[in-house]
Amino acid sequence: MRASDRAYRALREDIVTGQLPPGTVLGEVEQSQRLGISRTPLREALSRLTADGLTAPHSGRGVVVTQISPDTVAELFELRQALECKAASLAASRGEPGVFQELRREFENAAELIVQDGSDPSRSGYYALVARLDEAIDTAAANAYLAQALANVRLHLARVRRLAKDNPERLLATAGEHATIAAAIAARDPALAAAATSVHLHKSLEHFLAATSPPG
Repeated sequence: MRASDRAYRALREDIVTGQLPPGTVLGEVEQSQRLGISRTPLREALSRLTADGLTAPHSGRGVVVTQISPDTVAELFELRQALECKAASLAASRGEPGVFQELRREFENAAELIVQDGSDPSRSGYYALVARLDEAIDTAAANAYLAQALANVRLHLARVRRLAKDNPERLLATAGEHATIAAAIAARDPALAAAATSVHLHKSLEHFLAATSPPG
């Protein structure tokens, strides 16, 4: 793997997980020393992060990690609504029902997984199941441009999820919502799949806004 690719992946992971929080300045000298690479591949990595929208140009040499606000999240969900509803609709038309029937069953039984994840702040087990549903939908939709656009949106959603501070009650609700989406796709009902996705996204945005609103 090229040095620029390693640096990009490392910095992207640190941004998504909050190790490099919004507002952090990523100076070229500091980051090249931290990652053990020269400044040329680091600049390439920083340029890719800026193209992703995870960083923005900063005065001097380097970039700054972009902020996440209710307004930017609302815009992100507007785009997510258009992309994910379309992807679910296409998946219902083109996908293999058996794949989504199995995913529906797994989400219906996700309560045990969520409880087992209780000692894991990242909820990695449950989100791995969500990622499998996303991958299955992308594969079934069979539209490379749509999948590429969704990949960028999901990158930003990973940051939003951390700020929203998921709780077990909300995770159980999302499991039911994902089960409904999978069931609609398995039933080959494009309209229902899109509607179920829309409901899930609306509730997810409501949860984020409630979780991040100042008290009072």
